[in-house]
Amino acid sequence: MNIQTAVLPPHAEMVRAMLASDTAYEGVFFTAVKTTGIFCRPTCTARKPKPENVEFFAHADDCLSAGYRACLRCKPLDAAAIAPDWVQRLLKAVDADPELRWSDAQLLAEGIEPLKLRRWFKQHFGMTFHAWLRTRRLGVALGGIKQGTSIDHAAFDSGYESLSGFRDAFQKSFHITPGRAAASEPLLFTRLTTPLGPMIAMAERRGLVLLEFLDRPALTREVEELQNRYGYVVAPGHNAHLQQIENELALYFAGKLSEFSVPLHLPGSEFARQVWAELQQIPYGHTSTYGTIAARLGKPGASRAVGLANGHNRLSIVVPCHRVIGADGSLTGYGGGQPRKAFLLRLENAGVQLTQPLAF
Repeated sequence: MNIQTAVLPPHAEMVRAMLASDTAYEGVFFTAVKTTGIFCRPTCTARKPKPENVEFFAHADDCLSAGYRACLRCKPLDAAAIAPDWVQRLLKAVDADPELRWSDAQLLAEGIEPLKLRRWFKQHFGMTFHAWLRTRRLGVALGGIKQGTSIDHAAFDSGYESLSGFRDAFQKSFHITPGRAAASEPLLFTRLTTPLGPMIAMAERRGLVLLEFLDRPALTREVEELQNRYGYVVAPGHNAHLQQIENELALYFAGKLSEFSVPLHLPGSEFARQVWAELQQIPYGHTSTYGTIAARLGKPGASRAVGLANGHNRLSIVVPCHRVIGADGSLTGYGGGQPRKAFLLRLENAGVQLTQPLAF
């Protein structure tokens, strides 16, 4: 069995998604047009081909291996999750010189259109490039304060000429004063690339706290809850847990990892944590139901409450809420979208079948 083809949705479903340019299928499959020799994303804005002239592939590499060329309009080799080259160059420049102030004139000198950059950062980070830079510098200041650096030094090291300006910017970004931040728990976040689109990962010293697709509608509410209810100070950054989940996700999507080992920290009610613990007991390549989980918790009438806790899970894929289906076998809801849920289940099912011995 070939895991590349096993993860494809049903043919009729892919035809419908292609004709409708359904963004929920971005990264789930690629369309290859036999009459032109070109392959595209399902959301390509070019004139739609006749369904009988199209074949579908799970990965861009498969299209290339079959002799197809990448579409110049939708650029399928630039996966939706991956920052384009000009953004990657800029991010490397920021890492090399974190204190540099990037003006629009400097961006233009580097061949970067400021408005285009603003739109990209708003779409993928939820803030402008300059706001991201400012938050990043304040995150460094937060780390310094946590290590005992005085607020005065943290302010001036961050490029602020006045303490009042620093305090105002700090409180606006982190919803807490610099003084109180010294006793708070910093929650660092980074953007990750996946075949199903960009994700955001957040981790503190005890483990991974959040892993969500960036287009999840509930993401803003989840981050605000972490800030307001659990006292986290959220800032751009990186740590060992974020590096580990990035590596493990890559192996998972390649079909080479069936169990995550990254440390987790799951703030929530006692019942929610019990449900999330049960989710982690569902084996790779298998599914369960809300009713089964409720029964395992000794509360057979709590299916609805289990479903609510399942929906509040902040750790997509790692705490596998996608493995919970309806009692009738339907996919039911999923915060990342049902096409992604179906993709993940097909991926895991294919991985299990590949490891099973052949029957003769």
